Amino acid sequence: MIEQWQHQLANAFTDSQALCDYLQLSPTQLNLSGQAMTNFPLRVPYSFASRMEKGNPLDPLLRQILPISDELLLYEGFSNDPVGDLDAVRYKGMLQKYQKRILLINTGACAIHCRYCFRRNFPYAQQQLTKQQEIDVINAIMADASIEEVILSGGDPLVLSDVNFTRLFNVLGHIPHVKRVRVHTRLPIVLPDRITDALLNLFAGSSKKVIMVVHSNHANEIDHQVAQACQRLLDARVTLLNQSVLLRGVNDSVQALAALSERLFEIDIMPYYVHCLDKANGTGHFDVPKADALALQSALQNVLPGYLVPKFVVEQAGEGSKRLLSAL
Repeated sequence: MIEQWQHQLANAFTDSQALCDYLQLSPTQLNLSGQAMTNFPLRVPYSFASRMEKGNPLDPLLRQILPISDELLLYEGFSNDPVGDLDAVRYKGMLQKYQKRILLINTGACAIHCRYCFRRNFPYAQQQLTKQQEIDVINAIMADASIEEVILSGGDPLVLSDVNFTRLFNVLGHIPHVKRVRVHTRLPIVLPDRITDALLNLFAGSSKKVIMVVHSNHANEIDHQVAQACQRLLDARVTLLNQSVLLRGVNDSVQALAALSERLFEIDIMPYYVHCLDKANGTGHFDVPKADALALQSALQNVLPGYLVPKFVVEQAGEGSKRLLSAL
């Protein structure tokens, strides 16, 4: 049986004209590019599009998902593998960059195609988990007692059906030395109906600590439905953290970042990271210079209590951890 969230996913906007019509915008207002959409297709669920301001070509949510001609520009220092994912592959579908943690590429699919995605050029066909690769990876985790945390990533791991997600989650739950399972997902934000009873029961019954790192970049993304979905996750004993990406024209102001931290805390999500842009080809127009990012961080410290100021970080290929922007 197809669940409500799967129906919504199947009926997401994938045509720019349909999205423009819904938002009461003309394509001539938006610098759209057919080539950019061919390189990286448009996908945005109705639930996320409904939070965009109609008639506003500069809406911060719209800017995150709109394929425009700026994506075709080449920028120095940008590449198809900006954070060294391919060098970190231990087995197909399994990456290890940091001690005691491994990351699984569960799927290449996402509910929404964020134009700034650092894996927009990732070779998912070769690297995401198949059923056989999943067996190999689970055996590798079981054989390595140093692995204490498993990170489920992608793509977006919650695009998996409840059946497939539950199967993998339960297998991880039976590995004694794995203490935590961390789920990196944008679905509670863009498609809150994905937080099903089956998923909540799975998390609530887990013998492992479950951390969910959601991904919100702007306070306008968090409506009543998102707040309800996150509350249900909290009730299921899931620790909720947020990571954002600092994006020019979206959230590169003190007002936007402060409003996001305040809104997150209202619904009991801790602001965790602000990532400086990972320099993936096609994303250079979103980049915020380091000096500007540092100024934003300093200004936030002046207007927010310390616990609401997320860490501004940079991920660099080959490094043993993310680096604080201020330390670079």
